Amino acid sequence: MSEPSAPDLAGVVAALEAAYPPALALDWDAVGLVCGDPDEPVSRVLFAVDPVPETVDEALDTGAQLLVTHHPLLLRGVHGVGADTPKGALLHRLIRGGVGLFTAHTNADIADPGVSDALAAALGLTTVGALQPEPAPALDKIVTFVPIGPAIAQVHTALAAAGAGRLGNYSHCSFATAGTGQFLPLEGAVPAVGEIGTLERVAETRLEMVLPRAARRDVVAALRAAHPYEEPAFDLLEMAPLPSARGLGRVGELPEPEGFAAFTRRVAAALPATAWGVRGAGDPDREIRRVAVCGGAGDSALDAATAAGADAYVTADLRHHPASEHALAGTGPGGPVPALVDVAHWASEWPWCAQAADVVRSALGGSVEVSVSRRRTDPWTTSALSPEASR
Repeated sequence: MSEPSAPDLAGVVAALEAAYPPALALDWDAVGLVCGDPDEPVSRVLFAVDPVPETVDEALDTGAQLLVTHHPLLLRGVHGVGADTPKGALLHRLIRGGVGLFTAHTNADIADPGVSDALAAALGLTTVGALQPEPAPALDKIVTFVPIGPAIAQVHTALAAAGAGRLGNYSHCSFATAGTGQFLPLEGAVPAVGEIGTLERVAETRLEMVLPRAARRDVVAALRAAHPYEEPAFDLLEMAPLPSARGLGRVGELPEPEGFAAFTRRVAAALPATAWGVRGAGDPDREIRRVAVCGGAGDSALDAATAAGADAYVTADLRHHPASEHALAGTGPGGPVPALVDVAHWASEWPWCAQAADVVRSALGGSVEVSVSRRRTDPWTTSALSPEASR
């Protein structure tokens, strides 16, 4: 039995972008393929949080043709990538070694599942939703009335071409019912059916299709152009917004409640060790059941964690003043403010690497070998407690 042939880089990128759509990335972010030839074959992919010398070394040493990282190498605009600069040197090494670089950053944070799902799973949480849900696309519904006959297909096709009737991976979606339309042409009218001054009743089809709100103008224009009537009747309805599973952070629940001190130990045991370690702010005996998490820097979501009714909030890079003011507030819209667990940024996002590796493994099967870097690229390398803290 022959070995499956290796896919090209474009095929691996397509699998990753299907899971982490680039359109989800925040407008300041830089995601996607940084270097690499889309036509080159890829048989081995390495996943890591950071594109740094250690992970570039590992990719080259293990024979990987693609390094996938969460953090961008070139987040801000550059005018050159000379090999005499730290980042330029990394790119030159990757290119000379035939290794592509791909980044999924805030698009992986917002995706479902994404970075915070991997963090929640590592902690043993059952997720119930996003901490800060991404608004679902705004939708309208257009309802129009078309005389029975060839015009129905003509109008339906025109509306679909203008963007109506798209639901997920389906297009031309609609619903139609039969009925009777009535109208009286007045002086100045040019009726397609009937005569001026005579009340007309016409067998018609009520046609309904949803559309993105951004396509409203195009769809209405298409309706007017394709409809046989001089003045087509139609309703344009704004649909109520739907909750989205996408968004920053996740809210989940533990299988059983446990004290905050024990929960802090749970977090430390679930994540890779760092010099920073894991810090907790709250009553050590407080009962923890409902937990909010956010991979990466998450102090901007402190209010969201409180509003979600979380007993604890796990994130990284908590700053002194926001954390202190949070504790000082005592209560919020969801009740008592959650206890805080502050972990190293790198550690909070490292579980995502295995999730992303599974994406490629599931999409491409045995044709690609995937691995996750275990090299600690957290920038903090040592720590010490003061003598008083150790007493």
